[in-house]
Amino acid sequence: MELIGQGMEGAVYDLGDGMVRKLWFDRRPDDLRPLQAFLDELPPLPFRTPRIREITADANGLAVTVEDKLTGVPLHEADLPEEQALDAFVLVVEALRTAQPGPASRALPVINQPFWKQSWGESLAALVRRRAASSRVHLERDVPAFPGLLQEVLDGLSNLGADELSVVHGDICPPNLLMDGPRVAAVLDWGFLSTAGDSTFEASLAAGFFDMYGPEAKRLDNLLLDRFERLGHDRKRMRLYRQAYAITTATIYDNDAKDGHYTWCVNQLTN
Repeated sequence: MELIGQGMEGAVYDLGDGMVRKLWFDRRPDDLRPLQAFLDELPPLPFRTPRIREITADANGLAVTVEDKLTGVPLHEADLPEEQALDAFVLVVEALRTAQPGPASRALPVINQPFWKQSWGESLAALVRRRAASSRVHLERDVPAFPGLLQEVLDGLSNLGADELSVVHGDICPPNLLMDGPRVAAVLDWGFLSTAGDSTFEASLAAGFFDMYGPEAKRLDNLLLDRFERLGHDRKRMRLYRQAYAITTATIYDNDAKDGHYTWCVNQLTN
Protein backbone atom coordinates (compact mmCIF):
# COMPACT_ATOMS: atom_id res chain seq x y z
CA MET A 1 0.00 0.00 0.00
CA GLU A 2 1.17 3.51 -0.83
CA LEU A 3 0.96 6.17 1.87
CA ILE A 4 -0.89 9.10 0.29
CA GLY A 5 -1.59 11.29 3.31
CA GLN A 6 -1.27 11.68 7.04
CA GLY A 7 -2.94 14.11 9.41
CA MET A 8 -3.76 14.52 13.08
CA GLU A 9 -6.25 11.64 13.08
CA GLY A 10 -4.56 8.98 11.01
CA ALA A 11 -2.61 7.78 7.98
CA VAL A 12 -4.23 7.04 4.61
CA TYR A 13 -3.02 4.38 2.17
CA ASP A 14 -4.08 3.86 -1.44
CA LEU A 15 -5.46 0.37 -2.06
CA GLY A 16 -5.24 0.84 -5.81
CA ASP A 17 -8.87 0.04 -6.66
CA GLY A 18 -10.62 3.34 -6.01
CA MET A 19 -10.50 2.72 -2.27
CA VAL A 20 -8.21 3.79 0.56
CA ARG A 21 -7.40 2.35 3.97
CA LYS A 22 -7.13 4.69 6.93
CA LEU A 23 -5.28 3.71 10.09
CA TRP A 24 -6.64 5.81 12.94
CA PHE A 25 -4.24 6.97 15.65
CA ASP A 26 -6.63 7.16 18.62
CA ARG A 27 -10.11 6.11 17.48
CA ARG A 28 -11.70 2.74 18.08
CA PRO A 29 -14.31 1.14 15.82
CA ASP A 30 -17.27 2.18 17.97
CA ASP A 31 -16.05 5.79 17.85
CA LEU A 32 -16.50 5.83 14.07
CA ARG A 33 -19.89 4.20 13.66
CA PRO A 34 -21.83 7.47 14.26
CA LEU A 35 -19.67 9.16 11.59
CA GLN A 36 -20.27 6.28 9.19
CA ALA A 37 -24.03 6.62 9.71
CA PHE A 38 -23.85 10.40 9.23
CA LEU A 39 -21.91 10.10 5.96
CA ASP A 40 -24.30 7.44 4.68
CA GLU A 41 -27.21 9.75 5.50
CA LEU A 42 -25.92 12.74 3.51
CA PRO A 43 -28.24 13.61 0.62
CA PRO A 44 -26.95 13.97 -2.97
CA LEU A 45 -24.67 16.99 -3.30
CA PRO A 46 -22.85 18.59 -6.27
CA PHE A 47 -19.55 17.16 -5.01
CA ARG A 48 -18.38 13.85 -3.59
CA THR A 49 -18.21 13.20 0.15
CA PRO A 50 -16.43 10.43 2.08
CA ARG A 51 -18.03 7.04 2.57
CA ILE A 52 -16.79 4.53 5.14
CA ARG A 53 -17.35 1.09 3.63
CA GLU A 54 -15.76 -1.05 6.34
CA ILE A 55 -14.64 -0.62 9.94
CA THR A 56 -12.30 -3.09 11.63
CA ALA A 57 -9.66 -2.97 14.39
CA ASP A 58 -5.92 -3.52 14.39
CA ALA A 59 -4.04 -5.60 16.95
CA ASN A 60 -4.20 -2.70 19.43
CA GLY A 61 -7.95 -2.23 19.05
CA LEU A 62 -7.58 0.97 17.02
CA ALA A 63 -9.88 1.56 14.09
CA VAL A 64 -8.99 0.70 10.52
CA THR A 65 -11.42 1.88 7.84
CA VAL A 66 -11.82 1.24 4.13
CA GLU A 67 -13.22 4.29 2.37
CA ASP A 68 -13.89 5.62 -1.11
CA LYS A 69 -10.88 7.38 -2.61
CA LEU A 70 -11.70 11.03 -3.27
CA THR A 71 -9.58 12.68 -5.94
CA GLY A 72 -8.72 16.26 -6.76
CA VAL A 73 -6.31 19.05 -5.88
CA PRO A 74 -6.73 20.87 -2.54
CA LEU A 75 -8.06 24.36 -3.16
CA HIS A 76 -5.00 26.09 -1.72
CA GLU A 77 -2.81 24.19 -4.23
CA ALA A 78 -5.12 24.55 -7.24
CA ASP A 79 -3.76 27.94 -8.39
CA LEU A 80 -7.19 29.30 -9.21
CA PRO A 81 -8.02 32.98 -9.69
CA GLU A 82 -9.30 34.54 -6.47
CA GLU A 83 -12.86 34.90 -7.75
CA GLN A 84 -13.10 31.23 -8.71
CA ALA A 85 -11.73 30.16 -5.34
CA LEU A 86 -14.30 32.35 -3.56
CA ASP A 87 -17.00 30.90 -5.80
CA ALA A 88 -16.01 27.41 -4.67
CA PHE A 89 -16.51 28.34 -1.01
CA VAL A 90 -19.90 29.91 -1.70
CA LEU A 91 -21.01 26.90 -3.76
CA VAL A 92 -20.20 24.45 -0.97
CA VAL A 93 -21.88 26.49 1.76
CA GLU A 94 -25.01 27.09 -0.29
CA ALA A 95 -25.21 23.45 -1.39
CA LEU A 96 -25.12 22.34 2.24
CA ARG A 97 -27.75 24.96 3.05
CA THR A 98 -30.24 22.94 1.01
CA ALA A 99 -29.22 19.57 2.51
CA GLN A 100 -31.82 18.34 4.99
CA PRO A 101 -30.28 16.68 8.09
CA GLY A 102 -31.51 13.34 9.38
CA PRO A 103 -31.31 11.61 12.75
CA ALA A 104 -27.66 10.62 12.31
CA SER A 105 -26.75 14.32 12.07
CA ARG A 106 -28.13 14.95 15.54
CA ALA A 107 -26.57 11.78 16.94
CA LEU A 108 -23.06 12.69 15.77
CA PRO A 109 -20.74 13.85 18.58
CA VAL A 110 -19.28 17.35 18.23
CA ILE A 111 -15.69 17.73 19.41
CA ASN A 112 -15.96 14.13 20.65
CA GLN A 113 -18.88 14.81 23.00
CA PRO A 114 -22.68 14.51 22.71
CA PHE A 115 -24.01 17.77 21.30
CA TRP A 116 -27.71 17.95 20.47
CA LYS A 117 -30.20 19.12 23.09
CA GLN A 118 -33.70 20.51 22.63
CA SER A 119 -32.69 23.12 20.05
CA TRP A 120 -29.76 24.19 17.89
CA GLY A 121 -29.16 27.38 19.87
CA GLU A 122 -29.25 25.64 23.24
CA SER A 123 -26.94 22.92 21.95
CA LEU A 124 -24.37 25.42 20.70
CA ALA A 125 -24.63 27.48 23.89
CA ALA A 126 -23.92 24.38 25.99
CA LEU A 127 -20.84 23.62 23.88
CA VAL A 128 -19.57 27.19 24.21
CA ARG A 129 -20.12 27.13 27.97
CA ARG A 130 -18.23 23.85 28.36
CA ARG A 131 -15.31 24.89 26.18
CA ALA A 132 -15.11 28.36 27.77
CA ALA A 133 -14.37 26.67 31.09
CA SER A 134 -11.32 25.03 29.47
CA SER A 135 -9.98 28.33 28.11
CA ARG A 136 -11.20 30.83 30.71
CA VAL A 137 -7.83 31.52 32.36
CA HIS A 138 -6.33 32.49 28.99
CA LEU A 139 -9.30 34.35 27.56
CA GLU A 140 -9.85 36.42 30.70
CA ARG A 141 -6.21 37.49 30.41
CA ASP A 142 -6.31 38.37 26.69
CA VAL A 143 -9.91 39.44 25.97
CA PRO A 144 -11.10 42.58 27.80
CA ALA A 145 -14.27 42.04 29.85
CA PHE A 146 -14.43 38.42 28.74
CA PRO A 147 -17.03 37.27 31.33
CA GLY A 148 -19.50 39.83 30.02
CA LEU A 149 -18.78 38.94 26.41
CA LEU A 150 -19.23 35.25 27.16
CA GLN A 151 -22.62 35.93 28.74
CA GLU A 152 -23.69 38.00 25.73
CA VAL A 153 -22.77 35.15 23.39
CA LEU A 154 -24.57 32.58 25.53
CA ASP A 155 -27.67 34.74 25.73
CA GLY A 156 -27.60 35.34 21.97
CA LEU A 157 -27.34 31.64 21.21
CA SER A 158 -30.00 30.64 23.71
CA ASN A 159 -32.44 33.15 22.19
CA LEU A 160 -32.05 31.98 18.60
CA GLY A 161 -35.29 31.14 16.87
CA ALA A 162 -36.19 27.72 15.55
CA ASP A 163 -34.95 28.29 12.00
CA GLU A 164 -34.86 25.52 9.41
CA LEU A 165 -31.83 23.30 9.93
CA SER A 166 -29.29 22.16 7.36
CA VAL A 167 -26.37 19.77 7.29
CA VAL A 168 -23.35 21.61 8.73
CA HIS A 169 -19.79 20.54 7.89
CA GLY A 170 -18.17 22.99 10.30
CA ASP A 171 -14.70 23.15 8.75
CA ILE A 172 -14.98 24.44 5.19
CA CYS A 173 -11.38 25.46 4.58
CA PRO A 174 -9.07 25.26 1.52
CA PRO A 175 -7.41 21.91 2.38
CA ASN A 176 -10.84 20.29 2.74
CA LEU A 177 -12.04 21.23 -0.76
CA LEU A 178 -10.69 19.06 -3.57
CA MET A 179 -10.86 20.75 -6.95
CA ASP A 180 -11.03 19.48 -10.52
CA GLY A 181 -10.10 22.67 -12.32
CA PRO A 182 -12.61 25.31 -11.17
CA ARG A 183 -15.11 22.61 -10.11
CA VAL A 184 -15.44 21.38 -6.52
CA ALA A 185 -14.84 17.62 -6.82
CA ALA A 186 -15.10 16.59 -3.16
CA VAL A 187 -15.35 17.90 0.41
CA LEU A 188 -13.25 16.12 3.03
CA ASP A 189 -12.81 15.94 6.80
CA TRP A 190 -16.30 15.71 8.22
CA GLY A 191 -16.94 15.09 11.90
CA PHE A 192 -15.12 17.70 13.99
CA LEU A 193 -18.02 20.18 14.07
CA SER A 194 -20.41 18.39 11.70
CA THR A 195 -24.01 18.30 12.85
CA ALA A 196 -27.53 19.50 12.06
CA GLY A 197 -27.51 23.27 12.44
CA ASP A 198 -27.96 26.75 11.04
CA SER A 199 -26.38 27.26 7.62
CA THR A 200 -25.41 30.80 8.68
CA PHE A 201 -23.01 29.18 11.17
CA GLU A 202 -21.36 27.44 8.19
CA ALA A 203 -21.22 30.70 6.23
CA SER A 204 -19.65 32.61 9.11
CA LEU A 205 -16.91 30.05 9.67
CA ALA A 206 -16.18 29.49 5.98
CA ALA A 207 -15.65 33.22 5.45
CA GLY A 208 -13.08 33.26 8.25
CA PHE A 209 -11.38 30.04 7.16
CA PHE A 210 -10.75 31.00 3.53
CA ASP A 211 -7.52 32.72 4.59
CA MET A 212 -6.91 32.71 8.34
CA TYR A 213 -3.33 33.90 8.56
CA GLY A 214 -2.31 35.61 5.31
CA PRO A 215 -1.85 39.36 4.75
CA GLU A 216 -5.14 39.47 2.81
CA ALA A 217 -7.12 37.59 5.45
CA LYS A 218 -9.32 40.48 6.58
CA ARG A 219 -10.14 41.64 3.05
CA LEU A 220 -11.06 38.13 1.91
CA ASP A 221 -13.08 37.48 5.06
CA ASN A 222 -15.10 40.64 4.43
CA LEU A 223 -15.59 39.76 0.75
CA LEU A 224 -17.11 36.43 1.69
CA LEU A 225 -19.19 37.87 4.53
CA ASP A 226 -20.59 40.42 2.06
CA ARG A 227 -21.43 37.67 -0.43
CA PHE A 228 -23.11 35.53 2.19
CA GLU A 229 -25.07 38.52 3.47
CA ARG A 230 -26.38 39.15 -0.04
CA LEU A 231 -27.48 35.50 -0.10
CA GLY A 232 -29.60 36.06 3.00
CA HIS A 233 -27.28 35.24 5.89
CA ASP A 234 -27.75 37.77 8.68
CA ARG A 235 -24.55 39.73 9.40
CA LYS A 236 -25.14 40.04 13.15
CA ARG A 237 -25.82 36.33 13.44
CA MET A 238 -22.63 35.56 11.51
CA ARG A 239 -20.76 37.69 14.03
CA LEU A 240 -22.37 35.84 16.94
CA TYR A 241 -21.40 32.49 15.45
CA ARG A 242 -17.83 33.63 14.85
CA GLN A 243 -17.53 34.60 18.52
CA ALA A 244 -19.06 31.29 19.57
CA TYR A 245 -16.54 29.39 17.45
CA ALA A 246 -13.62 31.43 18.78
CA ILE A 247 -14.54 30.68 22.38
CA THR A 248 -15.20 27.02 21.61
CA THR A 249 -11.91 26.32 19.83
CA ALA A 250 -9.51 28.83 21.42
CA THR A 251 -7.39 26.12 23.07
CA ILE A 252 -8.59 23.13 21.08
CA TYR A 253 -5.15 22.55 19.53
CA ASP A 254 -2.93 23.86 22.34
CA ASN A 255 -4.04 23.81 25.98
CA ASP A 256 -1.36 26.39 26.77
CA ALA A 257 -2.77 28.89 24.25
CA LYS A 258 0.52 29.43 22.47
CA ASP A 259 -0.42 28.57 18.89
CA GLY A 260 -1.59 30.67 15.96
CA HIS A 261 -5.15 29.40 16.19
CA TYR A 262 -5.51 30.82 19.70
CA THR A 263 -4.24 34.19 18.47
CA TRP A 264 -6.77 34.10 15.62
CA CYS A 265 -9.57 33.34 18.09
CA VAL A 266 -8.59 36.22 20.36
CA ASN A 267 -8.59 38.53 17.35
CA GLN A 268 -12.12 37.44 16.51
CA LEU A 269 -13.22 38.32 20.03
CA THR A 270 -11.46 41.67 20.27
CA ASN A 271 -11.69 43.23 16.79
